[in-house]
Amino acid sequence: MGPPFRADHVGSLLRPAGLKADRHKAIREVVAKQESLGLEGITDGEFSREWWHLDFLKQLEGVALRENPGPRFAGSEEQPPIPIVTGKVRYAQPIMIDDFSFLKSVTKRTAKFTIPSPSMLHLRAGRAGIAYEDMDEFWHDAAAAYRAAIAAFAKAGCTYLQLDDVAFAYLCDPKIREACKKNGDDPAALPGRYARTIREVVGAKPAGMTIAMHTCRGNFRSAWVAEGGYAPVAEAMFSSGVDAFFMEFDTSRAGGFEPLRFVPPGKKVVLGLVSSKTPQLETVDFLIQRIQEAARYMRLEDLCLSPQCGFSSTHHGNKLAPDEQWRKLERVLEVAREVWG
Repeated sequence: MGPPFRADHVGSLLRPAGLKADRHKAIREVVAKQESLGLEGITDGEFSREWWHLDFLKQLEGVALRENPGPRFAGSEEQPPIPIVTGKVRYAQPIMIDDFSFLKSVTKRTAKFTIPSPSMLHLRAGRAGIAYEDMDEFWHDAAAAYRAAIAAFAKAGCTYLQLDDVAFAYLCDPKIREACKKNGDDPAALPGRYARTIREVVGAKPAGMTIAMHTCRGNFRSAWVAEGGYAPVAEAMFSSGVDAFFMEFDTSRAGGFEPLRFVPPGKKVVLGLVSSKTPQLETVDFLIQRIQEAARYMRLEDLCLSPQCGFSSTHHGNKLAPDEQWRKLERVLEVAREVWG
């Protein structure tokens, strides 16, 4: 079976001591650890970046960062900056290609790389943060930039790429929709606009490349931003043309599995049932029960299992210990073997 794998993970891992002194050594070690556990999709833990999205976005021509006015992460005073568009968006230079190439060189398994979704150029600042007069031109340029990025990853040998996206899940939350209105957008129209752009991006992917999308309600030092089930965005989100969806389902904050009935035939869903935010280890019986509940709405053979998010979406990391992180990934592998063999 190719990606996504029955036992998979979103991407980021807790940063180890000594990372800044020798990043390549740390990546080699974390790759070896993933392989020793039995994972097939191998990441660099996102050790090559500080933030899950900003390191990539700020390297696009026409993109800058500004202070974040909110909405705030629950229980956290520190806020990540937000991207704004100050000029014409272009993929003018290789972005993170060297990082991917190093990862690919140190694993014999499938090197998985993650980049932010094109929706992340828009959601947080919204229309007010886009310098374009014509929004159709902006989305055209954003899609072109991402097609160029994907072509560059493909040329470097990438066969498993993930678009990280908080936009769809955030738009399930009424307070986020209100913030969108203040930014000059119609929140009812945004899921369709985002999905259309992603379709334009992934429609040009080369044969042999799997592109997944991870949806998230915020993951910063174990804090979160948004809540609400997927129902308001499900049909648009599942029309985005990606091969697989990593979906957060670790708490009631994400609602029920009913929206899975809208998943198109042939698409995979990776159930994010194991929390990357807390140290408590989910039981085998609990996870199997949850997978069976999800299988009421789509075929079991089209489901996989993972943590709900990364363990360190930013350089700060979530509030659990490295051993607890690895036990959670071991539990994902254990349950996947039990369910799918």
